[in-house]
Amino acid sequence: MRSLLLLTASGPLLVLTSHELLDDKLLGELKAKGIGKFVAFDVPLGLAKERYGGHFHAVESDLHETDDLRILDFNGQRIFQLFRFNELGAAILQEQA
Repeated sequence: MRSLLLLTASGPLLVLTSHELLDDKLLGELKAKGIGKFVAFDVPLGLAKERYGGHFHAVESDLHETDDLRILDFNGQRIFQLFRFNELGAAILQEQA
């Protein structure tokens, strides 16, 4: 499982996914949701669990093989308050046609 902070045109999203990489399947799922261009940062899974507590576990337990992308948070202000940039992985730039 992986946790990603996505900076999108409509605002930040914190997502959980069963994908280990930004592979074609995950990129296709994001594009189907209207997210084709973004900057992604890995969020350490343990840190996301710690900061979101019970909410993290509720979202995680609803993650299935057939539904492998879940929104953990879509409130940009809260996401930016909970995580410092130096706690995140390197930026990954993605732009799909």
